[in-house]
Amino acid sequence: MNKKILISDPTLRDGNHAVRHQITAQQMATYCKAADAAGIPIVEVGHGNGVGASSLQLGEAIISDEIMLRTARENLKNSLLGIHVIPGFATIEKDLKKAIEYGVDVIRVASHCTEADLTQRHIEFARNAGKNTYGVLMMSHMISPEGLAEEAKKMESYGAESLVFMDSSGHYLPADVTERVQRLKDVLNIPVGFHAHNNLGMGIANSVAAVEAGATILDGSARGFGAGAGNAQIEVLVAVLERMGYETGIDLYKLLDACDIAEAEIIPSLPTIKSISIVSGLSGVFSGFMKPVERVSKQFNVDPRDVFFELGRRKIIAGQEDYIIEVAAELAKKAESQT
Repeated sequence: MNKKILISDPTLRDGNHAVRHQITAQQMATYCKAADAAGIPIVEVGHGNGVGASSLQLGEAIISDEIMLRTARENLKNSLLGIHVIPGFATIEKDLKKAIEYGVDVIRVASHCTEADLTQRHIEFARNAGKNTYGVLMMSHMISPEGLAEEAKKMESYGAESLVFMDSSGHYLPADVTERVQRLKDVLNIPVGFHAHNNLGMGIANSVAAVEAGATILDGSARGFGAGAGNAQIEVLVAVLERMGYETGIDLYKLLDACDIAEAEIIPSLPTIKSISIVSGLSGVFSGFMKPVERVSKQFNVDPRDVFFELGRRKIIAGQEDYIIEVAAELAKKAESQT
């Protein structure tokens, strides 16, 4: 059994969802220094939806990708600098080439779980540029384990050196994760990783299930700072792995210090499993929809829980935020007609 687990930290990327992409350059510098001192292998930085995603539709970041990446690079001496890339938001010419100029080490090219075909050019470019290149399948609960494996094989064929599947809505239970890791391990010749969300309180349990099934890469963020109810909490994750006998190469004391700093300097309110987070997990809707669903539901005077379940019924995914307004408006109209 491989006892070494690679930890990637998306505090400064997934955490941006929780603050409407308003993490500042100073906050990034502060956390990068602390994460680097703790020996976190990969620190992921960017807009919540990745490089090139800052927009009116998805939310405008307070600082540019260039400032984010240059700031992180200046403050990461040993940790690798990672980015999340979704083709369609991020272009090769405008975004990937620039990110490489700014000193990015790890490029994680992501798509919806059924759309791996869209990642081919970005994965090939990143590999040809000599960067550590991952394939990432988001909203992975929306496809069967067999289908997920087929999409993952495509990413491997394009040149992905590792494959990470994301529980983007916090929908999984441990048995779901075990089944998918085992299926991926059966068909891939590259390492498998898992990115948890905590909407149903399963972030750590699902991460442990992933490792026990053979995954060797896990994501975790400081205090769980991330979309919805947050991610697997990195300090808990590392402590649990240490107790299980796995090696992460992270200094636990310094990691705890880094997370204390994040709570004091970056995180305005700690992630909690709110009622709406539970509904997001049950409905299988992207965790990053929580704030816009709450905002739009208030605007149309409808129950946000109804909005989430309707979005789930329609199988709406990240990037389709416009449907939140459509669904809320339809629910409001329906309620009015019944009065």
